[in-house]
Amino acid sequence: MFSTRSKVNLPMLLKVTGWLMMIEAAFMVLPLIASLIYGEMDSLAFLGAAIVTGIVGVLMTSFIRPSRTDLAKRDGFLLTAMIWVVFSFFGMIPFVFSETPMSVSDAFFEAMSGFTTTGATVLNQVEHLSHGLHLWRCLMQWIGGMGIILFTLAVIPMLNHSGGIQMFNAEVTGITHDKIRPRISQTAKGLWLVYISLTILLLILLWLGPMDFFDSVCHAFSTMSTGGFSTRDASIGAWDSVYVKIVLTAFMFLGGVNFALLFRASTGDFKGLRQNDTFKTYLKIIGIMLVVFIIVIVVNGQAHSLSSVTIDPLFQIVSTMTSTGYTVTNFENWGMFIVSIVFVLMFFGGCAGSTSGGAKIDRLLYLSKNLRNELHRCIHPNAIMSVRINGKVVAPELVTKVIAFLCLYVLLIMAGGILLTAFGIPLVDSFFSAFSCISNTGLGAGVTGYGSSYEIIPDVGKWVLALLMLIGRLELFTVLILFTRSFWRK
Repeated sequence: MFSTRSKVNLPMLLKVTGWLMMIEAAFMVLPLIASLIYGEMDSLAFLGAAIVTGIVGVLMTSFIRPSRTDLAKRDGFLLTAMIWVVFSFFGMIPFVFSETPMSVSDAFFEAMSGFTTTGATVLNQVEHLSHGLHLWRCLMQWIGGMGIILFTLAVIPMLNHSGGIQMFNAEVTGITHDKIRPRISQTAKGLWLVYISLTILLLILLWLGPMDFFDSVCHAFSTMSTGGFSTRDASIGAWDSVYVKIVLTAFMFLGGVNFALLFRASTGDFKGLRQNDTFKTYLKIIGIMLVVFIIVIVVNGQAHSLSSVTIDPLFQIVSTMTSTGYTVTNFENWGMFIVSIVFVLMFFGGCAGSTSGGAKIDRLLYLSKNLRNELHRCIHPNAIMSVRINGKVVAPELVTKVIAFLCLYVLLIMAGGILLTAFGIPLVDSFFSAFSCISNTGLGAGVTGYGSSYEIIPDVGKWVLALLMLIGRLELFTVLILFTRSFWRK
């Protein structure tokens, strides 16, 4: 149980932050090694970033001695939101001091986009980047995909007794959170084990195809995290390989599944997958959308080959639903009807507990079943009906929370879009950019015809979009609660 104390335990929060910064510094060693192997000057940027991040982390853990180590509810929320900002702040250092330096606004946007697995970028072209920067962009997405806090819970077991459950709930996507092991640290290790295993398997499969080892590593990181950063300007289309599309489609699909279900399946328990309403809905949506896409592509005369009416639409559907954001063709040529469907798929995303963004299919189920009940009550006002998910009755307050989440989700898109218009961004592009960032999909502003990347967004607009990415990744409440008076009141 975590503490009920009302005062924020700031010293303990800073000490945990120091531990995490040392972990981030350790991760920076990987792109440092890549830059050294390829003889790139960006190795100096990563060396400096790793040293600075590591030293700050050591100082915080060595000289801050909390009088108590317990973390209360509000500590869990504050730490979770704070860590993502801190990681992005120090994660942007290599971009600022690279051979192709970015401004602070651009670098922070790129780092936040990476850690939140949004995949939005300020870069019009990426092939000129060093191998170190390519690896760091994709590695950031991989770290953020399963979750920074979840990784911490796996490697720092003491947090299991110090507010770990609150941090777990604050970061992991979903409506409810089931522990797959008795202890939170064991649950975190189990989820990360599945995540790492799938990443290694994907890396091997990609390496067996037309990709070289380095590209395979980068795309394995960005695919399992459903982030979508690529080492090529043409994204996956650069390889023009049916094999690559099929492999990535399969693993993007897995990235959109609740990892707790994947963990149970890895132990031989497939009952959860077969009986899970959300997973079955996930499959149904993909199947229905594939039929719709095929019909529209054929009607619009875009059926140029077998793969153009099978693999390409399936790839685009899964990529969009899982918020990966990869594209293999200019799907705008398929017609505006397809583009409008893509927006809907972006909104709901994949399953809760996955690495995908969006509002999650789970909430779509809650909403649709509650709506059905309300329509029935219009005719039979005295009828007593409940929402059932996976054969179990859902508490009314949970349904209310889901409806509140979806209303707030739409309001944030509207608020973000309206705010961006104040910076001179066209109306359609403002709302699309806000929508794309809060859903952590990251499709470029070029979809609406405004430009080819987020580079054209004014600096202040990039900070707004970075905040929307963070809010979307932590599923609204974890961040927004920090702006309420009751959170800080004793």
